[in-house]
Amino acid sequence: MAKRKTKYVCQECGYESPKWMGKCPGCNNWNTMVEEIEAAGAPRGRQTAGGLRTTGKPEKITAIESQKEPRITTEMKEFNRVLGGGIVPGSLVLVGGDPGIGKSTLLLQISSQLAEKQLPVLYISGEESPRQTKLRAERLGIRSDLLYVLAETNLFDISKQIEEIQPSLVVVDSIQTIYREEVTSAPGSVSQVRESTSELMKIAKTGGIPIFIVGHVTKEGSIAGPRLLEHMVDAVLYFEGERHHAYRILRGVKNRFGSTNEMGIFEMKEEGMREVMNPSEIFLEERSQGAAGSTVVASLEGTRPVLVEIQALISPSSFGNPRRMATGVDNSRVPLLMAVLEKRVGLLLQNQDAYIKVAGGVKLDEPAIDLAIAVSIASSFRDQPTKPDDIFIGEVGLTGEVRRVSRIEQRVQEAAKLGFQRVICPQKNLDGWNPPGNIEIVGVQTVKEALDTSLER
Repeated sequence: MAKRKTKYVCQECGYESPKWMGKCPGCNNWNTMVEEIEAAGAPRGRQTAGGLRTTGKPEKITAIESQKEPRITTEMKEFNRVLGGGIVPGSLVLVGGDPGIGKSTLLLQISSQLAEKQLPVLYISGEESPRQTKLRAERLGIRSDLLYVLAETNLFDISKQIEEIQPSLVVVDSIQTIYREEVTSAPGSVSQVRESTSELMKIAKTGGIPIFIVGHVTKEGSIAGPRLLEHMVDAVLYFEGERHHAYRILRGVKNRFGSTNEMGIFEMKEEGMREVMNPSEIFLEERSQGAAGSTVVASLEGTRPVLVEIQALISPSSFGNPRRMATGVDNSRVPLLMAVLEKRVGLLLQNQDAYIKVAGGVKLDEPAIDLAIAVSIASSFRDQPTKPDDIFIGEVGLTGEVRRVSRIEQRVQEAAKLGFQRVICPQKNLDGWNPPGNIEIVGVQTVKEALDTSLER
């Protein structure tokens, strides 16, 4: 028998140590080292990170045949967009999100749509019984003979069923419940997650079967398990949104077959997820007219421009240290822009509390929203509303200048389509293109110039 030895593995980052430590040297987290037993001297083949054997011979890149990957398209255009045009055969996709956000519901709907196209689909549930999955399927109106449900956590039995059914899609919900008998640690541990994902990658690549795996998230919002998990898969999708809001955002943070900047917007209904084809109208439908501190920005999410309302509330502080709070934007961006307004425009904001919110629960992280945030802050501080038909686009520098942004044409076209009359954007963005005739373009060079142009007297 092979000699067995003990090691301690961090459940957050995968750091291994021959002895127990209270604090992990890899990620500096406390009490994350868990004892695991491994068999020393176990034979290992020459494999890649994904579990595939290599030939051991290098090839000239000019001699390798290139071919366009065929894709399996679903009925949800938003889902196809995030993946880069559809599901690539042989791909391994990791889907993460908070509990109850709708991951299982969305994947069950996708499975049903492919099954209705006469493509066999295997839905593996390690957390629910087949009866529980059936109850959700009845609520979603799913009735297809080619959608197979398997309640199993043993990876060996799962591999046998995949080989027998030969499905066109496999969904594993979730990877933290799957285990390999060869690994002695408990399901959900770093070793089990790593080895199970490696075996699923091998099944996907050798059989050309796309596999979707659901991953739990930590309290910080990242996918639980070793960071290696995100490196092994072909695509990582995050399903985010507030549980008390009806809208959900599917965002790609890694994609070997498409862009990583795409996002899809869905609305949670009683009958399941419904895609939102025009999110700008949804985010602006409850906007208050003539309210101070409210502006609209044309943000770019991947290839899609989205119009979103940004709200600001500035009020005198009752404490010695004013509060700066932001929801939907980077919290450190608010004091930076307030410092620019105080230094370059002359607004006395050092004794004011500032609260910034992006309406609709969307998270914006591009620099082009700086000008809209600055105008919202100034509008609320002066109690002067902006014109309701204005759109603000631009990055703000520390010297108070308004800097150029990318893809101004798509942003302006989206604003014109929704009936806005004027776009206030950087002066440098006015050259090299022809704006639509039904909208006015105003170029500004500084934040002060933008405020003088936009705030009503």
